[in-house]
Amino acid sequence: MTQQGVRWTADQVLALAPDASSRKAGSKLGAAGPWSEAGSSDEGTVWGLCKGSGSKPYQTVIDIADAAGPAYKCSCPSRKFPCKHALGLLLLWAGGEGAVPPGPTPDWADQWIEGRRQRAQEKREAGAGGAAAGSGDPEAARRRAERRAVRITAGATELEQRLADLLRGGLAGAEQAGYGMWEETAARMVDAQAPGLAARVRELGAIPSSGPGWPVRLLEECALIHLLDQGWLRRERLPDGLASTVRSRIGLPASADGPAIRDRWLVLAQYDTADARLTTRRIWLHGTDSGRTALLLSYGAAGRAPELALPVGLELEAEVSAYPGTGQLRAALGEQFAPPSPTATRPPGVTTEQAAARYGEALRDDPWLDSIPVTLDRVIPAPDGDSWQLADAEGDSALPLTASARSRPGLWRLVALSGGAPVKVFGECGHRGFTPLTAWPEGAGEAVPLC
Repeated sequence: MTQQGVRWTADQVLALAPDASSRKAGSKLGAAGPWSEAGSSDEGTVWGLCKGSGSKPYQTVIDIADAAGPAYKCSCPSRKFPCKHALGLLLLWAGGEGAVPPGPTPDWADQWIEGRRQRAQEKREAGAGGAAAGSGDPEAARRRAERRAVRITAGATELEQRLADLLRGGLAGAEQAGYGMWEETAARMVDAQAPGLAARVRELGAIPSSGPGWPVRLLEECALIHLLDQGWLRRERLPDGLASTVRSRIGLPASADGPAIRDRWLVLAQYDTADARLTTRRIWLHGTDSGRTALLLSYGAAGRAPELALPVGLELEAEVSAYPGTGQLRAALGEQFAPPSPTATRPPGVTTEQAAARYGEALRDDPWLDSIPVTLDRVIPAPDGDSWQLADAEGDSALPLTASARSRPGLWRLVALSGGAPVKVFGECGHRGFTPLTAWPEGAGEAVPLC
């Protein structure tokens, strides 16, 4: 049952938008004008008809009571998820009951809700049966794993030779060779079934001629790839946790086999990254009872947003299970016991010095870690020459913002929220600096997404 008396904020709704254009278009539809026959039910369904360019209005329905986050259905042709009509309807609902009053669910909305919940039940039952069936031929699975390990070993050995040739010939040769050399090497790693190595090799191609100090950066990245190669080639000698981390960094799939942890999980942040093939959604959670931080990853094909969406600042009572690997925070979302709901809970924070120290400690478990999740307590955004930093309100230390954070509109939202006063900020802290993702004002106030 969803709490119809408690509404989400507009920021929480807009945090579900797959991109900036959807956010802008959805905001325009968050008024009563284009909507007719809008309503809601005690079971957590919201529906409405939105006037479009055609003669027939678009039918939009949202299942807010879904424990894994809102689910959407719209008759518009958009491939974005959620579409602008779903965002507009959610904004209308978030504004109060006047525009979306309680009422009986229309047949077209009820059919989708019932069909969806029936399919979810069938999927759960099939999953339970599939788990038993999937263990029927462990010998075949072992042989496949052995064949892949042989290919990866051959690829890692070849990559070691290529790195040695590069260093023997001098880093200046990398600038002259151009990107083609790295793309060809990355393709060899794909053939070796080591996508993690392939991704790191592709990143090498962008470093030569990328600005002052590029040879140092190239050498650092080559050293990390060499370390990963050696970790794979000597994986039998590694502790189990570090060996799992190496397999994950190489790109081998793994299952979330850790014990299920039931908690009230605060949704700290959600953001997407995309390339030509895939959209990856990262959702950070904080367990209010366990104090643990977990990362949910979900994927969508190119041009389509992943289905899992959790509004920032809400709380979800659920189980999560960790993936293997020392220092790894990725987890899988398990059984959900209630839909996401508003909460006044905030994560505990640390100083900027403590955040930097935590990143250093995390590197001991995972040397390839770019950043860690951190909540900074009582920091003030301040200019630092041509850059920006988050400075401790009571100390003399600060963390610089990453280049990507400085180029986002979220920086100005953070500056406006602070107004020169301390704020609590959640984000990712690494060797490139700090990337703010969510902020809370001093005292009372809702979470403000920054990405």
